[in-house]
Amino acid sequence: MRPGITGLWQISGRSDVQYFERVLFDMRYVCSRNIWRDLRIILLTVPGVLAARGSR
Repeated sequence: MRPGITGLWQISGRSDVQYFERVLFDMRYVCSRNIWRDLRIILLTVPGVLAARGSR
């Protein structure tokens, strides 16, 4: 999968998430991707960015 502008690990804590957890999130996404999960990720990205959750 090519990287995108958001993903499960970005909405799950961004820089607070360890590298191996990021890989697990990405693997989980690839194995079970669908349009509803994509929409959920996109919708959760906005509050995550505005709250600066997990940013350093």
